[in-house]
Amino acid sequence: MPRIFDNIGESLLPALQSTLATAERADFCVGYFNLRGWLHLADFVDRWPGSDGHCCRLLVGMNETPSEELRQALRAQDGDDLLDNQTASRAKRRVAEEFKQQLTKGVPNNQDEAILRRLSKQLRVQKLFVKVYLRRHLHAKLYLSFRQDANNPITGFLGSSNLTFAGLIQQGELNVDVLEHDACNKLSGWFEDRWNERWCIDISKELADIIDESWAGDRLVPPYHVYLKMAYHLAQEARAGLSEFRIPKEFGDTLFDFQIAAVKIAAHHLNKRGGVLIGDVVGLGKSIMATALAKVFEDDYRTETLIICPKNLVSMWEGYVHRYRLHAKVLSLSKVIAELPDARRYRLVLIDESHNFRNREGKRWQAIHDYIERNDSLTILLSATPYNKTYLDLSAQLALFLPDDADIGIRPENLLAELGGEHEW
Repeated sequence: MPRIFDNIGESLLPALQSTLATAERADFCVGYFNLRGWLHLADFVDRWPGSDGHCCRLLVGMNETPSEELRQALRAQDGDDLLDNQTASRAKRRVAEEFKQQLTKGVPNNQDEAILRRLSKQLRVQKLFVKVYLRRHLHAKLYLSFRQDANNPITGFLGSSNLTFAGLIQQGELNVDVLEHDACNKLSGWFEDRWNERWCIDISKELADIIDESWAGDRLVPPYHVYLKMAYHLAQEARAGLSEFRIPKEFGDTLFDFQIAAVKIAAHHLNKRGGVLIGDVVGLGKSIMATALAKVFEDDYRTETLIICPKNLVSMWEGYVHRYRLHAKVLSLSKVIAELPDARRYRLVLIDESHNFRNREGKRWQAIHDYIERNDSLTILLSATPYNKTYLDLSAQLALFLPDDADIGIRPENLLAELGGEHEW
């Protein structure tokens, strides 16, 4: 009777490692291969001299991120000769890019760097060959190890485990070992047939190049290149805003170039995150920029604006509303507690001097927060001094529109490490 490996009563990884310890080569067929997860088998492959007969051949079905263009073309044709190499080459590049995306997930660490460099070297010296199967979806999970043994020359494991840490040891799976000679020979023949198909494409060099050109590459990156890459990504949203929005005609030549850029970038953040804080020093025109921003959304999304400001600024804001024909109501800060609970819905809320709301326990803060939350209002905050004593000053203002559990696109890596969290491979 075969043994069962379900990662509950017994894990597949220790059995696979034990078998590979006495093997001289191996053939794996999996639906998905995680580059960083290779560390669990790398030691065994390193012992082999490489090339045919002394290496690991890995066939990947790519069932999670398939290259549909080529697969559909293959399914639509009766013969391989009708397919063109250009389509296959294009699909090959796309598959390599899909692997490249794995390297952008999670925070790099020394262990990741070491195993990826090792994987690249194994690919270069032909201790590991990787092909991707493009004819159709291939969900098979098969592990075969070969050794010089008259009684047990081939050992197989067949089931549902992909070549990932989760598949080999963590999540529930169902696998069995295969020891019977005839069955092992048939499985080996099945693998050989798939491996030698015309549209089973070798991507070993592409994978090695991807690793060597990534952060794990065994080369020194000039500090200036690091700076340029950081600047490019930090400016990505700014560039998006500059191209997405236009300044309303009512503002004519009123705005300077730096103000035009600020309005467009702020519009991108407001549209993407539901709120934005304009925090320029006194005299740079925060009020006119906020008015232009509100007008952008009025033109593009038919919003009306509720402007909340200190009493001494009410007349100024009423002047802006009239001059730029903004559909808006100006409400004195002193009236928010009395009027906001019963106020009609304004899709956009503009809060001037938002540093007045540093205290989340204040009644005015609560009244404005409740109004924004109840009406799902977009929010513009203006302040020359958003940060006064502590970061809590800033967080309280952002919390007017940003829920405490909102995903802001970053992970608290240091906190997760302190709590014992690990990378997801």
